[in-house]
Formats: sequence, structure tokens, C-alpha cells
Amino acid sequence: VTGRNKMISAQPITLKIYSPYVIDLTLVDLPGMTKVPVGDQPSDIELQVRRLVLQYITKPSCIVLAITAANTDLANSDALKIAREVDPDGARTIGVLTKCDLMDDGTDALDMLHGKIYPLRRGYVAVVCRSQKDIAGKKNIRDALREEEKFFRSHAAYRHIAHKCGTHYLANMLNQIFMHHIRDTLPELKARIQTLLHENEEELAAYGDSMLEGTGNPGALLLHFFSKFARSFQEAIDGQLATQHLADQLQGGARINFIFHDWFVKTLNEFDPLSGLTDLEIRTSIRNATGPKAALFVPEGAFEILVKKQISKLEQPALRCVDQVYEELQKMVEMCESPEMTRYTNLRDRLVEVVRGVLRKCLQPTNQMISNLIQIELSYINTNHPDFVGGNRAIHSI
Repeated sequence: VTGRNKMISAQPITLKIYSPYVIDLTLVDLPGMTKVPVGDQPSDIELQVRRLVLQYITKPSCIVLAITAANTDLANSDALKIAREVDPDGARTIGVLTKCDLMDDGTDALDMLHGKIYPLRRGYVAVVCRSQKDIAGKKNIRDALREEEKFFRSHAAYRHIAHKCGTHYLANMLNQIFMHHIRDTLPELKARIQTLLHENEEELAAYGDSMLEGTGNPGALLLHFFSKFARSFQEAIDGQLATQHLADQLQGGARINFIFHDWFVKTLNEFDPLSGLTDLEIRTSIRNATGPKAALFVPEGAFEILVKKQISKLEQPALRCVDQVYEELQKMVEMCESPEMTRYTNLRDRLVEVVRGVLRKCLQPTNQMISNLIQIELSYINTNHPDFVGGNRAIHSI
């Protein structure tokens, strides 16, 4: 994983210990803050180690054990420095002072343990670990723990706080923190589990009846999906589809109604019947229709030529209206997808493809019907319509 020399890896090596003498905790042993690359370590080894450490200690539920040798200056502790970056108030940092037995004669770690140099909310714990000589001599952990306890109870500086020193005390402290964390987070965790359970039960119910599964009756399964899709499409038009309850936009039948009765009507009302017609074009059409004679009124032929030109301009807004309705129907196809169909991707894709194909086939005849309707209006100008101001009506109005 890490090569043959001094490399590091973000891939963890997991070791599970089962024993009646250990507490139920997860301990992550992170590498020390390397400054100078050695062996086959890259030049950015310090940055890599820092990134690896931050990956774990930035988690809010993590308790940081900032390990520092008691015979060094606490102000130079790399562990406390990086812990302060993610835990500035020291709420989840425990200072662990090692090598208390190696301090110079006449010195002790009481000021550090009492938080006089660098205070931490959870305080400090002094421990004495096995030395390399002890490990080489195969001293077992139980003997090492007994010697650790003996050291703190017999040392003049630590005997009055010996009950708050040592590996046993540190383990009990971590266990208490763990129990308090469970107590504090259990109600929220229980509520979250209930919410997830409810959401998953709803999702499971949305997948449909399990009796429809299997190859025994595939026809019933297909009929179920097709019928449900048809109902959903009808509900989308009627405004009853559950996914349509959005307050910021119109969907389905409401959108189609808006296209017909708001957008299209507004477009027709804003249409200027004289747009694109100049006085010169009108005079030219009248003169062309009368030939060598002088006209007293507007000739019918000239009027029809000019009116037909304007009527033909209504075709494009009508075709745009069809396109907008077609696009909304395409969106409704996506809205009608049921959760239980997500398990059958091929069936879902094929169903959507067929429905879109049906809509696509209806688009061209609809456009043709619009064009035919315009052609019908162009083929005959009804001058007897009550809204039409004919010659007789114009004379009577004088």
C-alpha cells in the first residue's frame, strides 16, 4: 500500500480488537506532522499528511487526541496547532501528554495538565507508554499499565492527581464522552430513522403491488402500467397530478389554458390589421382594380387583395400556439412517469418513445388544419357579416 520505505497512504488499515478489557470505540491512528521528506517520500509530504489528518478531524463527531510529549514546549505542538484550526474553542480536543517519566529532574507537567499554558475545555491527560526497550523486551501491556499507575501514584508532583492520569483514566474519559454523545444524539437519530423509514415505506408503496411482478402474467403488468400512465396524463391535463403542485409555474392543462386564452388571445388583440400596409400600396391596389376608370368607392377586388394579405399573417401566431401546446404535452409525458416504472427502464423508454411518436404524428395534421382554416378564410370574404362596414351601411351612416 505504501511502498517499501517511508510513504503514506490515505487507504486505512482496519484492525478490529475483541476483548473484555477494551471499550467500544473507533480509534484512528493518524501519521505525525512530517516536515522534511525522507526515504521515498515526495517533496509535498507535509501537505499530504496535513490533508489526510484534516480529512478525519474536521468531522464534528470526531474527538481529537492531540498527543504531545511532556518534555517538549507545548507552544510548538503541531497536534494542538492543527486541532485548533478545526476546533478553535477546544470543545472536542483532549490533550494527551506522553513521556512524563522522561522529563528532567525537578520539572513536571502540572502547568500543562492544569491548562495554564494552553487551556482546553476537555483538559489534558498524562500517560506513560512503553518505551522501545520495553517493546523489544516483550513487556506485556498489563505490566506496562501497572507500572504506569505506580509511576503516577509514587511521583511527588502527580500523586494528588494520579486518579486523573494514565491510560485507564483516558479510556474511561473517552467512554464517558461516547455515552454522553449517544445520549445527546439519540432523540435526533431516532427521529431521523423514523423519517427515513416513512420515506422508504412511501417509496416502496409507490413501486406498486408486488403481485404484479414475475413472468406469470406479463400482460397484466403491461396493462397496469399503460392504464396508470393514461390516468396520470389525464390528471396532468385536469391539474390533479401530484407533481404539479408548484407555486412558481403553470403546468399541464393550466399551461395549455394559458396558451390558448391568454397568450394567443393577447397576440390576436395586439395584431394591427394595417401593419405592413402603406398608403402607396392601398392607392396602387385601388388603381390596379379600377383600370382606366375612376373609382367612387373602394373596389371589391382591391379590398380583397389587401385583406387577404393581412389575414395570411394570422397563420404564424396560430402555428406558434400549436408548437407551444405540443411542447407542453411533451413535458407532461415526463411528468407522468411513475416510480414503479423506474425498475423497467426499457419499458419506460419504449412507452415514452411511443407516446411522443403519437404526439409527433399529430403535430403535422394539426398544422395542416391551421393552414387549411386560414385558406378557407382567404377563399371567401364575407362582406355581409354584421361587423363589416359595406357600401350601403356607409351611405346610410351619412
